[in-house]
Amino acid sequence: MVENKSILKIISNETKDSINNISIVTPSMYDEIFHKFATSHNLKFDEESITNQIISESIDVFQNLQQMTSENAQQLSQNTAQAIEAIQKKDEMALNEVMRQTQELQKEVEKLKESLYKDELTSTYNRKWLHDTYLVNDMTEFKCSGVISVIDLNYFKEINDSYGHIVGDKVLLFIATQFKKIDAKVIRYGGDEFILIFENGLSVQDIDKKLEALRESILKKYLKVKDAEFKVSFSYGTNSFKEGDSFAEVIETADKKMYKDKTNIKKKIKGIKI
Repeated sequence: MVENKSILKIISNETKDSINNISIVTPSMYDEIFHKFATSHNLKFDEESITNQIISESIDVFQNLQQMTSENAQQLSQNTAQAIEAIQKKDEMALNEVMRQTQELQKEVEKLKESLYKDELTSTYNRKWLHDTYLVNDMTEFKCSGVISVIDLNYFKEINDSYGHIVGDKVLLFIATQFKKIDAKVIRYGGDEFILIFENGLSVQDIDKKLEALRESILKKYLKVKDAEFKVSFSYGTNSFKEGDSFAEVIETADKKMYKDKTNIKKKIKGIKI
């Protein structure tokens, strides 16, 4: 039961990322998308009460976020009106009070942004953060320049099948922690797929060297589960982008490089017990 609840949490996070850009989400829409991701994880709904509980909890989270956003918007509007009135009346005391309220509101907005933009499992950024931070024109084009790497774990299904999804979660957390050691923005894009974005002027070749060195470093570590030991690796594909470039095309090129790398690395690494 515990393991089922863990995988349901993963599916919930994937569902959340999928619907972040939908303005209105009904319970039936959420349920449909949730079940689509559940099917991709080969999850059978033998424990319907747990499933319904997770869905209900997730819907409550979105409703709370919508409520918080609405309240913060109303407060900001009130503060703006009060500030204009204080300036017109040259009321310094009232203006100071508005400033204090606005500073408190800013703290609440930052907390809200963190909850919207953070992947709950790995504490990395999520898909919505990537889209809101780097893309424009209905999230089709980049608004700046940089380098992007698409990363996919190797043999992750084997890890889940051999040791369970709780261990799989720990592997994702471990990998995310490793990615945070290099100078990049780390995004969990879905499942065992991550995206790294570099803004420091490094070339594609420089970043590939960094990722290759990180992969070799990770391969020297054994992860332990009771009496068993296994290793983790990842494949990557890197591509540069500039302002106005198509997000889909940049990702597609990086993705093709990643799958080419995956083919090559799997000739060297045959599984997780190496």
